[in-house]
Amino acid sequence: MQKSLKFRESTADARRVVVKIGTRVLALKTGRPDVRRMREIVRQLATLQKAGYELLLVTSGAVGAGIEALGMKERPASLPDLQMAAAVGQTRLMSRYAELFGARGITVGQVLLTHADFDDKIRLTNIRRTLHNLLLNRVLPIVNENDVVADEEIKADLSFGDNDFLASLVVKLIRADLLIILTTVDGLREPDGKGRTRRVRYIETITKAVHALVNGGPSALSKGGMSSKLRAADAAARSGCSCVIANGRENDIICRVMRGEDAGTFILAAGL
Repeated sequence: MQKSLKFRESTADARRVVVKIGTRVLALKTGRPDVRRMREIVRQLATLQKAGYELLLVTSGAVGAGIEALGMKERPASLPDLQMAAAVGQTRLMSRYAELFGARGITVGQVLLTHADFDDKIRLTNIRRTLHNLLLNRVLPIVNENDVVADEEIKADLSFGDNDFLASLVVKLIRADLLIILTTVDGLREPDGKGRTRRVRYIETITKAVHALVNGGPSALSKGGMSSKLRAADAAARSGCSCVIANGRENDIICRVMRGEDAGTFILAAGL
């Protein structure tokens, strides 16, 4: 416990923070956006930005919102239907964010990305410049995978993993100090020797043994899972950024993490 809290002291020095929110945090089982949860997350982010933090939000939920709006019963399998759901859902998702942040005096900017953007030097330079300029002008960037033009990313396990890996790429791009990945569990869990599991409070290095603790897989709405979150956390840590995987449905969870409280699973940045 004491070692966990000691590691978390580094969050007090974090100024540039990337917060990634998964589909299951933002959506009800039907795929419809959970407005109450979105409002709570926006409240926390607004509080932190006004306290002087530079924040960037990586959000999922566009396809899920589109599935609900189009009356689909489940995530479609065909690429055209997935892209149609993304196109319909993305407008609804951003409209809601703009409304909620706007009510707190914060302007947001939408940034849609794909794998190809990170493989092209000119595109990558433009993205970096745009993100830095948004942060400089106190505009909160909201990043999502551009599912409307993506192909393999949207339909397969080659994807960003419900935006988890995308978040780690953005972390490296803007040299963030901390990555907070919000999901619907309180972090990585391990057997407690009594037939149950307990939360892993901190991880110094993500090893094969750590990955072996992961059970389950992606839900019907999301493409990620704890495995993709660990891969994203590992990539962030290797770039010098600590990470916390926490339950986005717990009240005040982002602010609690920023206060250095023992919440979620803390992954230490390499070299710290």
